[in-house]
Amino acid sequence: MEFRVPKLTLPDMRQFTSDATTMFTRAKQFTEEKLGNAEKTEYDANFENLQMRYDKTKHWTEKLKSQTEASLQPNPNTRMEDFVYLKLDRKPPDRVNNTEQLGLTMIEAGNDFGPGTAYGGALVKCGEAQMKLGQAQQTFIQTTLQNFLQPLSNFLEGDCKTIQKERKTLEKKRLDLDASKAKVRRAKTLEARQVSESELRITQTDFDRQQEITRLLLEGVSSTQAHHSRSLNEFVDAQTEYYAKCYQCMKDLQAQLRTCEPSPSLGLYNRPNSTKSTVQVGNITGAHNNEYTPLSASKQARVLYDYDATDSTELSLLADEIIYVHTAPGLSKDWMMGQRGTTKGKVPASYISLLD
Repeated sequence: MEFRVPKLTLPDMRQFTSDATTMFTRAKQFTEEKLGNAEKTEYDANFENLQMRYDKTKHWTEKLKSQTEASLQPNPNTRMEDFVYLKLDRKPPDRVNNTEQLGLTMIEAGNDFGPGTAYGGALVKCGEAQMKLGQAQQTFIQTTLQNFLQPLSNFLEGDCKTIQKERKTLEKKRLDLDASKAKVRRAKTLEARQVSESELRITQTDFDRQQEITRLLLEGVSSTQAHHSRSLNEFVDAQTEYYAKCYQCMKDLQAQLRTCEPSPSLGLYNRPNSTKSTVQVGNITGAHNNEYTPLSASKQARVLYDYDATDSTELSLLADEIIYVHTAPGLSKDWMMGQRGTTKGKVPASYISLLD
């Protein structure tokens, strides 16, 4: 394979030479400033204060964003996975959080013990409460992502990058200005001095224009902080609503469990011998008979949409609740048998999603 060097035209060569000379001049000026051999143009106090406020805002915005993300998702591997999906512009997979997983385990254990028993019924009740807590947590996380973290990210990805770019440009203009000033001081002839002063006027104009652009951007940080303050209020409102839901959920569960404490004569794990007797567990009354489906024959499923039963053979559903389902002889592929506690009924297959 033949390698060909692109041919440079005369204008291209001149531009390349000019750019190389400019870079060399800036590097020389920067080095001499660091060594204390050259003067440096200082910004006014107001401009310096604007830069300091921006640097502080950027630093703490990055910290706040990072710590909030760690609080919402403590697992660093999961955070990294979500970050990759975000960069690929793909939606992260739906996950069952730890609280919901605990609820599923409690419900599974309660159904295995028998929801009609005191202990089994209490486990089911606790599991259902944990599921509500987990769903409230999911809602809180989504609200926080949208109303609090998104404005922080927008600032870091938008305004910050623009300001950083303009500040770098301003620093280059300052180096050009100071190099021109040094060139005027070193001029030995009247003609050389006139040429240097002409270059100085141009670099001074470029510097002043770039400083004004940068100043306007830095002044905009005030409105950014005001916007972030409103976002912080929305974050606190979301937290308040989340913890209020959690408190109410646990108060309701506490009241239910107090009404279904097992009788000392019955024992926690004992079940009545009579097939007609019932055990009251909160507001669940289960008749002990042979119609209870074993856990091994059923699968857990999440309800996708609300569904109102049309007759006594069907089971009403609430979106996001967890039920047990299994196939049954005589049912079409569009229906499955669903079970919540001891309540059974047909459910439409399109309204549920089987869990692994």
